[in-house]
Amino acid sequence: MQISPEILFSIAGFPVTNTIIATVISDIVIIALVLIVNRVVALKPGSIQNAVEAIVDYFRETTEEIAGERASFIYPWVLSFFLFILISNLLAQFPGFESIRFQTLTSEHHGVPFLRAATSDLNFTLALAVISVLVTHYFSIKYTGIKAYLTRFITFKMFPIFLFVGILEFVNEITKLISFSFRLFGNIFAGERVMAAMYGLFPLGLPLPFIILEIMVALIQAIVFAMLTMAFMHIMTDKSH
Repeated sequence: MQISPEILFSIAGFPVTNTIIATVISDIVIIALVLIVNRVVALKPGSIQNAVEAIVDYFRETTEEIAGERASFIYPWVLSFFLFILISNLLAQFPGFESIRFQTLTSEHHGVPFLRAATSDLNFTLALAVISVLVTHYFSIKYTGIKAYLTRFITFKMFPIFLFVGILEFVNEITKLISFSFRLFGNIFAGERVMAAMYGLFPLGLPLPFIILEIMVALIQAIVFAMLTMAFMHIMTDKSH
């Protein structure tokens, strides 16, 4: 499989790739889960409600421990990133996820996969990284003020030491985009290649341990992205920083 996602068809000149289809399915799954949980919410929780409440409580408590009162606006973003990335990763672990083939004008006789993990598309992970970084800077300006925000990067106190530190801070914000996007993309894309090789060699039995491993990777990568977003939002909105 090539690194870039395969284009299936176009709508009004806009190319629709297999990762876009997988992203739409992830959105549908999330909306369906929200509707299901909303219907089963009760004073005596069932297994679904207990699982959802455990996840929600964990991220809320963790955010409150780290960010304090700022958890009220940081927490929703952290949980949203976690759920979206986790579901996108887990969907790709279903057996036969890439087995359905789609014949295009430019594809070979065997066609291209109709579905491919959304997080195995660098465009997708880069978009998540850009959203995370931009929202973090928006919160920094909103809650610390434009003056405090700018002095993180440009200040003439103890010239030129702090000015150099400010330049490093600016470079660090650029590296966040690279780190966020390539870490998630690399882990999921590599996992896809491993699973494709295992299914090709031993379609029954042997891939099971690798499926379990990839599920763990899917969970860990979702947690890492969410926790790093939480930490960066906390640092950038801390007036005493």
